[in-house]
Amino acid sequence: MASNWAICGICDFRHVTKPSVVWCSECDEGLCDDCKEHHSISKSSRDHDIVPIDDYQNLPSEVLQVSQSCRKHNQRFQIFCKKHDCPCCKKCVIEVHNECKDFVDIDDIIKNVKSSNAFQEIEHTLSDIADYMQRVKQNREENLISLKEQKEQIETKILKAREAINNHLDCLQHKLIEELNLTIDKQIKDIHQFLKLVEKNKKDIEEFQSNHYKIKQNASELQTFLTLKQMERDIATKEEFIQSISKSGSLSHTRFFCKLDTYLENLTNDVKRFGEVAQETKPKDIPFVRQKDKQAQLIIAVPAKSLDDLTLTLVQPINTYSKEVRGCTMLPDGRMLFTSHSLGYVTVVNQDGSKDFEIKSAYAFDVIYLGHDIIAVTYGNSSRCISLIDIKLKTVKKTINVGSRNDGIALKDKALIYCGREKGLKKISLSDDSVCTIINSGLSIMSYVTTCNDKIIYTENNMNTVTCTSLQGQIHWIFMDESILTYPLGVSVDNVGNVYVVGRDSCNVVVISLDGQRHRQILSARDGLEYPSVLHYNLLTNKLLVANVKEKAFLFDVTS
Repeated sequence: MASNWAICGICDFRHVTKPSVVWCSECDEGLCDDCKEHHSISKSSRDHDIVPIDDYQNLPSEVLQVSQSCRKHNQRFQIFCKKHDCPCCKKCVIEVHNECKDFVDIDDIIKNVKSSNAFQEIEHTLSDIADYMQRVKQNREENLISLKEQKEQIETKILKAREAINNHLDCLQHKLIEELNLTIDKQIKDIHQFLKLVEKNKKDIEEFQSNHYKIKQNASELQTFLTLKQMERDIATKEEFIQSISKSGSLSHTRFFCKLDTYLENLTNDVKRFGEVAQETKPKDIPFVRQKDKQAQLIIAVPAKSLDDLTLTLVQPINTYSKEVRGCTMLPDGRMLFTSHSLGYVTVVNQDGSKDFEIKSAYAFDVIYLGHDIIAVTYGNSSRCISLIDIKLKTVKKTINVGSRNDGIALKDKALIYCGREKGLKKISLSDDSVCTIINSGLSIMSYVTTCNDKIIYTENNMNTVTCTSLQGQIHWIFMDESILTYPLGVSVDNVGNVYVVGRDSCNVVVISLDGQRHRQILSARDGLEYPSVLHYNLLTNKLLVANVKEKAFLFDVTS
């Protein structure tokens, strides 16, 4: 890092002092207005990224202190050694790493580092920890309110009992209330102390998030890459604190109640106590699920391959034994499920293509596997319910009335996201059946939906669009290209976020990058598609199941 970013490095070399207005991380020096113009048109530097000097100075100090060149040889890093997990200059390779074999050009490995899995994982983890801290804080505050309510209830009970007791029990009453106050006040004090610790860690996380944002906006790719380790270590300390919360029992929910002395009714001098304050503690845990536990990520992420590298190989054609197929999915054991909307069946097909069994489910539309032999089924225009069906017992386990006709459905954590037609995009909790709205505006008939991390992707055939939003309904992008995709229906995603969409009228399958900027047709009528309706990407096996409306489906291996 240059020692003085306030002075233009080029002018300073010529013994001229001029203030810098921008910073070039690749040149590792500041530039004044004049030098900035020459820098932008010079062949050797025209592609360099520059940032305003004020923004650069606003980067975290640990980023500014990172050296972008080899301190030993005073040469820029050009190679990354995977064996030693470190950047190297050319002389380092010769002197220190001459026996190493696994090298990567550092320009290749830092390319798109801000959109890499590792960098995004840090962003998600910071968000998860901040959210977790907020939930812990809310949990403890609710416990405080509960304790105060319990205290009032117990005092009332004591006072009511006291009205029926002789004056000689005043002393015992006083001792019991004193015991109550001491016991609960100690519990409250302990919770306040714990909350202070939570608040401190919460502020640390907010500072990490702020630094992360600044790095994302203004740091160079190399700076970002070189600070990843420190960022991961900082986050690890907070994760250790989170893990210690459950182990220490700090989230145990304490309940207080009063047990009146059984001898009170006799009102004899043998009664020595007015009662006692009893304590009941029920351990309560707030689960913390890290992004890295949801989906394994590489610490050093190689940039995602182009959509052009995706290759589909036909495994086998499938007889769906169904007419008017509207939904399909795959079970962990490789069996395939297809809905027959007109006949009202969910058909289960074995891996070898033979028919396993079928479940009567009137006008079944879309289907999704929830785990533990349970599937969720929607019914399009015929019902305002979603059914949970046990495919092992072949019976309906639960029927949920959601108040709208429903088409496409997806699973997100412990909730279902479904297309509610005129009611918009909805989410229903599987734990308490509570429904919330993600998007208010109505959706077209036969819209489909899927999810990818914190994103929701849904289709609208009447608009020929594929839309990507946040979990709160904020639009990230909308894809529409009627020259390649018309009447989009089924939609699914793969492990790297590529979006696969069926075009019924365009008779194809189109894959769209997760940022919505790139797309490619990967299947067409030449591959056997004839009015295709739905598809499903199996994340475990990297297989793509595509179904026509009538009878035929196709299973493909997807490689890149």
